[in-house]
Amino acid sequence: MRKSAAKLGVPAAACLFYAFVLCLFSGNALHAQKPLKLTVHWDKVTEVSKTTPTLQVVVNAPLRPGQALGAAAYKALKQLGADDVRYVPWKPYPRLVVAELEPPTPQKTSWDFSLIDPMTKEFFAATEGHPTVMNFSTIPAWLFKTDKPVTYPADPNQVDWHYTQGTDLRDPSGKELGDYFARLVSWYVDGGFTDENGARHESGYHYKIPIWEVLNEVDFEHNMTPQVYTERYDAIVSAIQKVSPETKYMGLAVAKPGLNPEWFEYFLNHANHKPGIPLDYISYHFYANTTPDEGVDNWQYTFFDQADGFLNTVRYAEAIRKRLSPETKVDLNELGVILPTDNRAGDDIPPPHAYWNLCGSLYAYLYIELSRLQIDIAGMSQLVGYPTQYPSVSMMDWTQNKPNARYWTLKLIKDALHPGDKMVETEIMSRDVAAQAFETPMGRKLLLANKRDRTIDVQLADADKAAALVVDETTGDEPARRVTPANGKITLGPFAVAVVSW
Repeated sequence: MRKSAAKLGVPAAACLFYAFVLCLFSGNALHAQKPLKLTVHWDKVTEVSKTTPTLQVVVNAPLRPGQALGAAAYKALKQLGADDVRYVPWKPYPRLVVAELEPPTPQKTSWDFSLIDPMTKEFFAATEGHPTVMNFSTIPAWLFKTDKPVTYPADPNQVDWHYTQGTDLRDPSGKELGDYFARLVSWYVDGGFTDENGARHESGYHYKIPIWEVLNEVDFEHNMTPQVYTERYDAIVSAIQKVSPETKYMGLAVAKPGLNPEWFEYFLNHANHKPGIPLDYISYHFYANTTPDEGVDNWQYTFFDQADGFLNTVRYAEAIRKRLSPETKVDLNELGVILPTDNRAGDDIPPPHAYWNLCGSLYAYLYIELSRLQIDIAGMSQLVGYPTQYPSVSMMDWTQNKPNARYWTLKLIKDALHPGDKMVETEIMSRDVAAQAFETPMGRKLLLANKRDRTIDVQLADADKAAALVVDETTGDEPARRVTPANGKITLGPFAVAVVSW
């Protein structure tokens, strides 16, 4: 070989080398343009899906009455018609989420729902006819021992990240904690409650609360340990059971499950709970993230690699659950991406348009894999984010007051696929596209998610008999578009999510 190159001379050898490289890359390009081979064995059922696709609604200022973004968001929520939507009034807005901001005295109490009710009523109206998961996650600061009283902004729209303080409850028995949440629940389910001084507060509400989730991201809050959280869970559940006996309960809401296996081991062990305390559900979260110097070229690999790591976490958590409390269901109620630009100067500049489709593709991939793992609920996070409040996690375009591609991807999946659908053996010859076929009461369906920032063709049997709905970059902030597969294939644009029907 070296002799041949010497005889040809360097220029000639170089020409041959470059010609070889050109042919190699040309061959790869031609190969990449071939439709990916997809094989569906419709006669081989692998699982019956249990997974409900849904989302969470986090309380923040734009959801208040009179806000255009909030009005559009609640309209979109109603149109979605999802089950098991999670409602989370949480800590950045104390006046919007805590119903008793000052400790009671013998002379008076500070119970006040005037800022809380309007948003909560809109949520109940938008989800009417569907079961929900309620989580008033912020404990009043005065319930904790602190060096000095915790203050909060007078302006209900002002963000306060420092309201949550204290480690030890001032009432170590947990009764005072349980009583607060029992009164809060009673306000919505029993028409009102009697306060600490024996005075009756009437609401007139008689809502149903199918599931109450106890606190949120407890591995970060109040320096809690699994033991302390379990004690507080038991205290809260014991108190709520007395006012809403039909409610079921969800625990943990762990933010970093891969770092905290002890939470599952301790909480799911019934021996660590008081007698009669139910463990109906557990929940935990996943957000992909990245470094500031990465862009779409990297995100398309980083996000899915991190998702695969999370799925391994799900597998070990499932092994613990099945061993200790197999009757407990699972809600993964915060699934999304948080960009490093969030909540910093300049986060009012939206991410690249392709980002929203990439996030939609990521959710579709997780939905497929979580369905295979028999997870009960897969919740996209979150309905409304906006500058200073995790804008990269939003399902609404805060600049146009419209649902974005993440919302439309969820709606596409929710409308097509449901618990009870039969999952059949599905093979695709690439890791660049996720695929899963379903036998449903409405016919055969195939969910496809393009993980890459390039167009990919996928081979389809009986393509001439198929129709598809697709969310991709061309749909923007609009609903899925109709596509007719042709020539034995379907073409998926960058980060496209498609449901093919026969």
